[in-house]
Amino acid sequence: MSASRLFWLPALAGLCALASAQAQTYGLGQALTAQAIAPWDIDVAADGAGLPRGRGSVAAGKLVYDAQCAACHGAKGEGGIADRLAGGKGSLATTKPVRTVGSYWPYATTLYDFINRAMPYTAPKTLKPEEVYAVTAYVLHLNDIVAADAVLDAKGLAAVRMPNRDGFVADARPDTGPTARRP
Repeated sequence: MSASRLFWLPALAGLCALASAQAQTYGLGQALTAQAIAPWDIDVAADGAGLPRGRGSVAAGKLVYDAQCAACHGAKGEGGIADRLAGGKGSLATTKPVRTVGSYWPYATTLYDFINRAMPYTAPKTLKPEEVYAVTAYVLHLNDIVAADAVLDAKGLAAVRMPNRDGFVADARPDTGPTARRP
């Protein structure tokens, strides 16, 4: 038997033993139910698939924004200790691009998704769907994308055409299309 086989046989045996040990059940944890997973199954696709029921107006969004967002993002989305949200229109092709919701983001639905998952920074996932729709409407209004009297729901939000939508290259992988969802 060659020296290399003498090396690899014990290594292979060790890997098999490790795999066998990892397959053991230790009686910890429990199987997750659909009910336990539901509060975390909140992903929203670019086409709006996954958006919940609800609706929110720009006016209601201003109230939520003032209470929950302005301290970090500025009174009008101009930025503060957190990113700037408004402005930057037409700046991406310049030497000093300003990346904001209105100048950079390709889909309004992903704005909803981000706010829903991560905001407010000190208490993520605490806003109700109506509050998230409202803040989304307000931030879109700050960027002159929706009118002051706009009221957004799942259908209306998915229909919003962002200024930089065509500024991105589509992902050609078959599992990432606009309706690709996990099983």
